[in-house]
Amino acid sequence: MRKINLIVLLMLTSVVGSIASNKDGADRPVHEIHSMMIYNFVKYIQWPANNNSQQFVIGVIGDDEVFNTLNSWYDGKVRGNKTFAIKNFSSAAEVAGCDILYVAKGASNQFDEIKTKLSNAATLIITDKPGLGQKGSGINFKTVNGKLAFEMNQGVIESSKLKVSSQLTAMAIII
Repeated sequence: MRKINLIVLLMLTSVVGSIASNKDGADRPVHEIHSMMIYNFVKYIQWPANNNSQQFVIGVIGDDEVFNTLNSWYDGKVRGNKTFAIKNFSSAAEVAGCDILYVAKGASNQFDEIKTKLSNAATLIITDKPGLGQKGSGINFKTVNGKLAFEMNQGVIESSKLKVSSQLTAMAIII
């Protein structure tokens, strides 16, 4: 099992490290990379065991391409004893019942409302806009020297009752 985790970690490192500009068109679109990374984060984060739901819910707000990719690639797949369910939200008022919520740039103006609404939930909030990591998202995508990277706000993750593998932490920019 440890060998499989190492292989997945190497693949995630490769994806994060290899994304530069999409000059030749051979690289995957950013929405696919974000979708793959969101899915792979699940393998390195532990949610509280007190959730009796049969579903592992990934919500998306503000990016139909990420929603469509997650939905077509992962909806209905099994994770342990849970099945992935991908949900699309059009407003912060609709957001509820997510294990992960991806807040894209297009919905970043609703971030404060979303953060307040999920403040007592064991939900990993992932964002894609500079400054939202410091403002309270658990993971925030960013570009560093032309490459995709991610920030991790450990205080926010701990307050959400989530536990992160040291393997994932080692790849993050800690804030």
